[in-house]
Formats: sequence, structure tokens, C-alpha cells
Amino acid sequence: MNQKNTYIRFDWAIKRLLRDKANFSVLEGLLTVLFNDKTQIVEILESEGNQQRDDDKFNRVDIKAKNSKGEIIIVEVQNTRELYYLERILYGTAKAITEHISLGDTYQQVKKVYSISILYFDLGKGNDYLYHGQNRFVGVHTHDELLITAKEAGAIVQKLPGEVFPEYYLIRVNEFNQVAKTPLEEWIQYLKTGVINPDTTAPGLPEAREKLRYYDMSQEERHAYDEHINAIMIQNDVLSTAKQEGLEEGRAEGRAEGLEEGRAEGEKKKALDVALNLKSMGLSVEMIVKATGLSVGEVEQLL
Repeated sequence: MNQKNTYIRFDWAIKRLLRDKANFSVLEGLLTVLFNDKTQIVEILESEGNQQRDDDKFNRVDIKAKNSKGEIIIVEVQNTRELYYLERILYGTAKAITEHISLGDTYQQVKKVYSISILYFDLGKGNDYLYHGQNRFVGVHTHDELLITAKEAGAIVQKLPGEVFPEYYLIRVNEFNQVAKTPLEEWIQYLKTGVINPDTTAPGLPEAREKLRYYDMSQEERHAYDEHINAIMIQNDVLSTAKQEGLEEGRAEGRAEGLEEGRAEGEKKKALDVALNLKSMGLSVEMIVKATGLSVGEVEQLL
């Protein structure tokens, strides 16, 4: 691996380095370009400490943070396909909401949650590398968006459901195949390749160049990082091989089934031809059935 112009991959940094308050600026940069709004991280929240059961699945989240508005931001990197990934991120946001409201609190204390998934596998069909979704209530007939009105502290407050319900960002890293021109594109380029342009001004990336240098790690850390990269490569290679073997197996089964179907159709046509000849010779239906193995109905349908 050529490390000269390459920096630590984000999936490694997010687990080891970006939890340090001194490095918050890197993550803040990514969130700023995603939300198109300057984002400040106040603290990193450890969801593992809030597990209620040993088998709680929520410990898969890489980072859970609180921003300056008190909102919760979940960031996780997924290197391989997971069958029920959408259900998983839904569970993650629901768990984050319930973790941060106490019994006896009013529903006003519910925190807005942002879920950001950095995906290194093909989640599905789509032409973009970035997808964003959130809950909206739209009129079935009028197509207008519902605006909620409530009275709080003697004042009328209006808010859209999108201000309360979670938002989801799906970054399909492998789908990015273009020259990086915008801050967001520069970030996606880094997520995919580990390369950061030397003259970048994208929020967070100049800090990443300073804080995420490969050779700034200790020898032990570099060894662990290299093993991590190798493990990902092996894992992806195994999955690709399994996928290819599955395709080949499917093709082989398809060819075998096709041959079998072809033989059956050929034998059926031959039997019908023989039956037609026998019928033209004046043999009875019963005799033709015995000679060909066809049903009475099939023989009677012959001209």
C-alpha cells in the first residue's frame, strides 16, 4: 500500500481518533458539508454504556455525538452488505431517541436524530452517491406539506414534522466516480480513496491532513491499521468470490434445467408425432395411449 499521499481511512479514524475532542473538527467538517450548515460537536456519547441487554444490537454504531443544538448525530461505516440494513438504521435512531429521554420527561424533550451511513457496498439501485430521507406529511389530494401548530409558553409555535423526525443520509461511497470539485465531493473522494487534495479548503479536510497522517501513528498502530485494511480486502474478496460462485452455480443449474426441459419437450413431441401416425392408421385411443404413454385427453386432441 502506498502511504505517501494517503491518509488513514475514515472507518479506522472514526473508531480510534475522532472520539478525541482535539479531533472533533474533522467530523464537524463532514457534517457541515452534509447538512450545508456549520455544525459543532459538543460531546461524543457512548451508546454501549446504555445497553440494557448483552445482546443489544445498538453497539454497532461507530460514533454517536451531540451537536451544539442538543441534537443527536449517529455516524457509522458499513464495509459489507447486511440483509436488513434499513431496519438496522431505523432501530438505531429509535434507540437513540429513547436513550435520551427520561421517564417523567415531557415529549418536548425528544431529541432530533440524524443518522449518517457511510456504505462501502451496493445497497440497491440508484444513480447518486448520496441519498437523503426524512419524514414528511403530504396531502394525498392537495400535495401540500402539513405544518404543525402548537401553543408553547403562551406563544403559537409552528414547525414542520421534518424538524422533529429523524433524518437519514446514505453515502454510497463506491458509486462516486467523478473529479472532486465541491467540498462534498472532496469528502466523498477521501472516504473512497483515502486521498486528500493538498490545496483543499473543504471543512474538516485540512484538519484531517494534519491529524490523520499514516506515519504519525506509532509502529504498533500502523501494524494494527494495516491488518484492518488487509482484513477488509480479504473480506471483500471472499464475498466477491462467493457472489461469483453463486452466479456460476446458478448458470450451471440453469443450463442443466434447460437441458432437462429440452429433453422432456423433445420426448413429448416425439410421442405426439407417433400418436398422430398411429391414429392415422386407425388404432384405437386406448392402444395409442398404451404405445405412447400420452393421456387420453392428449390423444383425443390430435387431429
